[in-house]
Amino acid sequence: MTPEALIDIFREALAVIVMMVTVIVVPGLIVGLIVAVFQAATSINEQTLSFLPRLIVTLLALMIAGHWLVRTMMDFFIEMVNQIPQVVG
Repeated sequence: MTPEALIDIFREALAVIVMMVTVIVVPGLIVGLIVAVFQAATSINEQTLSFLPRLIVTLLALMIAGHWLVRTMMDFFIEMVNQIPQVVG
């Protein structure tokens, strides 16, 4: 195995991870920002007001993008398994 092959595999793995995490985290960040602005404007300091909407949006993002996330993971895994003979031999 050459260092270049290992770096390519690592780069691909990081790209897949970043894509998958972004799909889950970004909607929660946007909702958290909206709730924070609302709390600052109204001086409401309730912790559950910021937590519950982010939780719901994150769960919705997982429900909506779940199929795509699993398919992306499976495609990456299949690609890695298919590359085993090239990397080892």
